Order: sequence, then C-alpha cells, then structure tokens
Amino acid sequence: MTDRRTATARTVTTLHRPPVRQSTLVRSDVQHTFEVFVREIGVWWPRQPYSAGGDRVRDVTVEPHVDGRVYETWDDGTVREWGRLLAFQRPHRFAMSWLATPAPTEVELTFTALGPALTRVAVEHRGWEALSAAQLDQDCAQPGGYAAGGFHRGWATILAALAGAASPTRTPTDDPREGERP
Repeated sequence: MTDRRTATARTVTTLHRPPVRQSTLVRSDVQHTFEVFVREIGVWWPRQPYSAGGDRVRDVTVEPHVDGRVYETWDDGTVREWGRLLAFQRPHRFAMSWLATPAPTEVELTFTALGPALTRVAVEHRGWEALSAAQLDQDCAQPGGYAAGGFHRGWATILAALAGAASPTRTPTDDPREGERP
C-alpha cells in the first residue's frame, strides 16, 4: 500500500504559462499580406533588436514548406537559424519552432481575410513551459523577457512593421482629389 503523502510528493504539476498573443490589421488582401511576410521578411523585419546579427544581417529567409528553415544570413555568410516550419498553409497559416529563446518554443501565425483589402494577422508564441523560471526572466530583444512582457511588446512591434510593409502607401496620384484646393 502506498502512503498518501508519498504519492502526493511524487505528483508533478506542470505550470501553465499562457501563450503570448498579438494581432494587427493589415490594409491588404490575405494573399499579399502572407507573401510579404514570407517572401519579403528580410526587408521589413526590424533587425535591431529582433535578430541575432543586428546590423550584420543581410537577409532573412523562409523556406516555404514543412521542415523548411527560417534563418538570417549575415554580411560574412554566417547563417543563424531561427527555427523550422512545422506547418505551412499558404496563405492562411504557418507555425515554426522558435530557437531564439533559451529552450525551443513555438510560433504560429494566422492570416484571416476580413475583406478584399483587410487582413487580420495574429501570432501565438507558446511553449513557455519548456523554460525555467530564471529563463523566463531573461531579457530578450525587449527587457524582462516573457515574465515582464518583453515578448508581448516585441511581437506588437514586429506585427506593426509587417502592417506597414504590406499596406499600400498612398501618394497624391492615388486619389485625384488630393492636392486640389478647396
């Protein structure tokens, strides 16, 4: 017979650490928004402070298939892998392992058409149970890491950069009424 206190002591409770969730609206159709994220990530991704190489980064690449790599290439040819694609469903979703944390986590992005020229992009960064309490406190690109909201602020900044890159820019020639005198 097992003593109840011994059985209780052997029970391990896994801490639930909520995922980081952020979203933004992009004034662009879902296909274009997805393609800008995947094909042009090296142009719009904020390298400072959201890459390993900072100003040395010359490109960021997404290999668009399951098990494809997501990586940055530096000016000297160094390659730093960010993760591998776990799912790739053009133009609505992809998920990847995320190696920029002390232990691998997972990032999923979804792209939802809300209209012909409006897309909701949502990110869910999960798997924080893999990190120790000390690792959750470590600084990431933003001070304080997961525990102090650094990843929330970081993903908000990154999604804002995507929205700016994927949204068409208006110029006076786009609207014939602009530039006219009242």
